[in-house]
Order: sequence, then C-alpha cells, then structure tokens
Amino acid sequence: MFVASAFVLSQLLFAQTPKTVALNPPDLTRGVTVMKALSARASEKEFDTTNLKLQDLSDLLWAANGINRPDAGKRTAPSAMNSQDIDVYAVTKAGVYLYNPQKSSLEPVAAGDYRKQVAGKQENFAKAPLLLVLVSDLSKFPTGNDSLRNFWAAADAGTVSQNISLFCASAGLATRPRATMDQEVLSKLLKLDAKQKVMLNHPVSYKKQ
Repeated sequence: MFVASAFVLSQLLFAQTPKTVALNPPDLTRGVTVMKALSARASEKEFDTTNLKLQDLSDLLWAANGINRPDAGKRTAPSAMNSQDIDVYAVTKAGVYLYNPQKSSLEPVAAGDYRKQVAGKQENFAKAPLLLVLVSDLSKFPTGNDSLRNFWAAADAGTVSQNISLFCASAGLATRPRATMDQEVLSKLLKLDAKQKVMLNHPVSYKKQ
C-alpha cells in the first residue's frame, strides 16, 4: 500500500503535466510534543532531493493552514478577523500547485520547474523537492487601509510559517522560513492580482544524511 501510494504521488505531483492531487486525511496521531517540537525547530541550510511521501505532504499542508474545524470551516492558523487571507502554493520540479483546504487537494497552476525563482540568489534551496509559497489576498480583509491590511497580511503569513516550521520539527523534516525570492516572476506565474501579495516561502525536504 505504501509503495503504491508513493508511486501514485510521484506520477501526479512530479509528472510532466501536473494534475490535481488528492491528499490524505491528516494523521493526528503523529509527531512529538509541542515542547519537543519547539526544542527541535531550526532553520536548515541543507536539503535532501527525495520527493516527499503523500502522507507527509498531506500532513504538512494541513498543519500549515488546513481546516481543523469542518463545521465552521476554520483553520489550523488564525487570521485577522478570520479573513483566511493566506493561500499556500506548492512548487515542485514539474509544476506549481495551489493547496485547496476545502477539498484537501493540490490544484495545478503551472507546469515547469520554478524552484530557482523561489530560491532566488540562494540557489542551494532550489534543491529541495518542495517549496511552499505563502500568498496573502488583501481583498479578503473586510476593513482597514492599505497599511493596516499589509500589517495583518504579514502577521497571518508569519503564523502559517510557524505552523510549517513546527510541523517539520515534529516530523523530522528540514525547512526554513525565507523572504528572498523573485516576487515579480512568481506573481505572474501564480496569476496574482494587485491585491495578492507574495509574503514568504519554505523549502521542505527530508533531513539530509
């Protein structure tokens, strides 16, 4: 079963033509205590090139900003006025995907390897098989001027970023929060409008041995 699911993920997520990837339900029994995760949290510099297993990918995205209260549609990460302004994009060797927490899936956005655009001048980070890009949609805030909306966006992105870091620390994965990336290229690639802002990114991989 494990080998089959890993093969299917590889065929979908890393295929030449990206397709929708159905994610697994989160495994709520995995990981270490919060205190141990905080103790283990670190910003890694070296990344393995092995593709993530489907369950690891599913759990990572749910931890980042998934729905943890289905009846209310609320998320693992809080947001200003419950605006849920943060979208999580997954950038892989074969393509770019948008995480859909309502459907628990990855929706294809673009084909091609854009990891270098996310890594920017720090090319070593492009070796990671997965880079998560956090985007805030400022139009989702029901009130506030541009300055206040940008402040809320930064705070909300930081919360999702910490969720990613703590999950990776708990699961033994490597990551680090980054602001360096080619924002202009990524904004075009992700088809963002003027109210959608690229905020942070996280390369993610297994620990390099």
